[in-house]
Amino acid sequence: MTLMDRFTVAGRQTDCHVFEGDGTSPITEENMRVKYVPERVELPDEVAEWRREIEAEEARKEAAGEPYRWNNPRFAVRRLVVSRTHTAEVPVATLTLCDADYYDFLATSINLGREQKNGLTLRQQYLEGKDLLEVPPFMFCSFGVNVAVETGKDGKMLFSRRSSRVAGPNTSKWNSSANEGLARNHDLSPDGRVSLHAAARRALREELAVLDSDEVDLELLGFGFDVRNNQWAGFFRAVLTDLSEEDLRVRWSHGVADKWEHEGHAFVDAGPESVLRFILDESEESWTPCAPALFYLALVRGAVRARGGDPDARYEVEAIERRVLAEFDEADDTF
Repeated sequence: MTLMDRFTVAGRQTDCHVFEGDGTSPITEENMRVKYVPERVELPDEVAEWRREIEAEEARKEAAGEPYRWNNPRFAVRRLVVSRTHTAEVPVATLTLCDADYYDFLATSINLGREQKNGLTLRQQYLEGKDLLEVPPFMFCSFGVNVAVETGKDGKMLFSRRSSRVAGPNTSKWNSSANEGLARNHDLSPDGRVSLHAAARRALREELAVLDSDEVDLELLGFGFDVRNNQWAGFFRAVLTDLSEEDLRVRWSHGVADKWEHEGHAFVDAGPESVLRFILDESEESWTPCAPALFYLALVRGAVRARGGDPDARYEVEAIERRVLAEFDEADDTF
């Protein structure tokens, strides 16, 4: 499967490639295996020079008292393999990571269209027409955990708008409810283990003030790839069993660790019709590449669970999607 296969929701093609998952069968925590190899990713000489340029410029900004992007230890994705058990055919995923940092990621992500000495851009040489499993690890120096949150007490889906103060291409865009980039200083345990589920819980705690003591029904729905910005993403659905919109807003008024990450939130009825209408009511440009795919898979998972685990419930969501799109198009034609 190539990067040209991009997720489409309600007639809109996104810049998200869904690598694994359709919302019907989550990857359990015990079946999500992460292997960490303590070796630094190798950058080609020319890309390493671009990284040094970034490091020097950010150091200059810091010395001048200007806003700057600080470096932090991250991971590069060596490979992601998804298989099925031979009996129940449930998904099993193995993610292999090695060492990288934020400046490694910037050296590739902001230079995807920069021409190299060989006349090719990074996108042309390493991404266009390629299978994700064939791309070298230095192109994958970021892995983000993205969570679609539903409140259990009142059945609301939570959308978060990225802050304009957050550096990067997704400023002021609608995004997942909570998201975190895997970081070695936060997500690598002393015994060398990395847990995506633990990283998702950290995102909920730091960005939404969801406490470790709260009851959270957390499921890993699959993996996506941000084709525009060259980033891997893990897709989670989290139902906050004992919390409502009001409960969360009261907590936020008391303070949130990473409150600066978001500049606004929207709570929408968690049913497919309301969520899909919200996605369509906002312009395509106002969304991060992978957020619509994440919320759609969360809708499918909710429908499957409501039908007692029947995977055919996904077709109910597809039917609602078609109806919402038809009504949206009809409303457009009247203006």
